[in-house]
Order: sequence, then structure tokens, then C-alpha cells
Amino acid sequence: MQFSNTGYIVKIRNHGEKSAIVTVVCPQNGKITGYVTGAQGKRLRGICQLGNLISFNAYARVAENMPSFKGVELCRSHTADFLGDTHKIEALASLCRLIDVCVAENDDLGEFYQVIDDFFTHIQAPNWLAYYSFFEFHLLDFLGIGIDTSRCAVTGQYTDLRYISPKTGRAVCEKVGAPYKDKLYAYPQYITEHNSWPKNSEIANVLSMTGRFLSKNFLMPHNLQLPEKRANLLQILTMPQSITGE
Repeated sequence: MQFSNTGYIVKIRNHGEKSAIVTVVCPQNGKITGYVTGAQGKRLRGICQLGNLISFNAYARVAENMPSFKGVELCRSHTADFLGDTHKIEALASLCRLIDVCVAENDDLGEFYQVIDDFFTHIQAPNWLAYYSFFEFHLLDFLGIGIDTSRCAVTGQYTDLRYISPKTGRAVCEKVGAPYKDKLYAYPQYITEHNSWPKNSEIANVLSMTGRFLSKNFLMPHNLQLPEKRANLLQILTMPQSITGE
């Protein structure tokens, strides 16, 4: 097996004194893990960092073996984007952890890769946390447990959708949901409209919702939990100074 690709580093495990086992997510090969000789050495130490976009040549004698990543080069560095910003570091750690535990090796990511790429591309923008929320929302779709925003689960209508049921993950219209609105999630309008400048309250609603369904429908059945620092992302949305400029 031999191929060349580019991908974002989402996990690094030191191996020996100077090498490492590195996991990347790629547009063509999905998530793939390989051995990088000298990853902790002088030339590669700054390249082999979480969030960096690298190019590499993967080689393995047989497909069942872990490949070696040769010719590792930096395509885009994101190290400086996260240094000194605790909240962005927590978002990076959460995104990388969720990819690591939710995405199987060599799974075709399809359009989901673009959602991951968008997070890194916009990490310096004031609305970067909105892109993190897009990641979790579309991760549910990728896992086959997505939230159904298409029509009301009770009436079947496609209009006046205002809520999402915490039990079923399906949309509910205003007339049906109004009496129970305190027990329902708000409809994720900015997600369906592809609006990248939502209010903080809208992002908080989506992260609460995606956290529930990721835990209930995927993580808990696999004896896993949400990333430890992810809860802090919800806390910063209630801070007086908005992340999104609200």
C-alpha cells in the first residue's frame, strides 16, 4: 500500500525518544494513523503538532499494517492560532478527541471533511465557535444519528418549525411544541440556513443539543464520555464579552 495525501493532525502519541504515532484526517483516505520517524526531532517537532495541516507519503507492505509516513511537510501551521487562547485550545482538544473516538480508520468522510477544514480555516475569525458547533452538528449526521430538521414529527408540516425534541431529535412545529417549549431545544435555524454569525444563545442551544445526542446515541453505548474540557465551551458563551460579537 502506498499513497500521498494531506491531512490535519488530530492525535500524536510519542513512540521512543524521537518518533511518534500520528493520526490525521484526510479528504481522500479519511482518518489514518501512521508512524513518523523523527517526529520529536529538530526538523519535525514544530510540524507534528495538533491541528497542523501536513502532506505525507504513506507506505505499508500490506494493507493490514500500520503505514509509515514519509516526506512529512507542513502545508499550513495552526500552532500560533491556538497558543495563548485557552478556549480555542479546549475546542481543538474536543474536536480532535471526538474525531479520534467517533471516526473509524479509513472511513470515507465525504462532505464532513469540509466541515473540519472550515473549523481550522476560520479559527482566527470572531465567530470561530460557530464553526465548532457546525462540526458537532454534522458529526451526528456522519454517524447516522443526525438531528431531523426537515419537518414536524407530529404534523408532518415543513413550515413554522420552532423546536427539537430531546427524546427523538426530530423537529416540532410552533403549535405542537409551544406548551412544552421549556422542555424542548430551540430549532437550530442558523444551521439550516448556513448562517455563520448566530447569537451566542443559539450556539449554546446547539452545543447543548449535540452534546446530549452524541452522549446518548454514540458515546455512552461505547462506554465513552464527552471530552473533559468541552463543557467550558458552553460557559464562555455566557460571558459578558461575546465570542461572536453579539
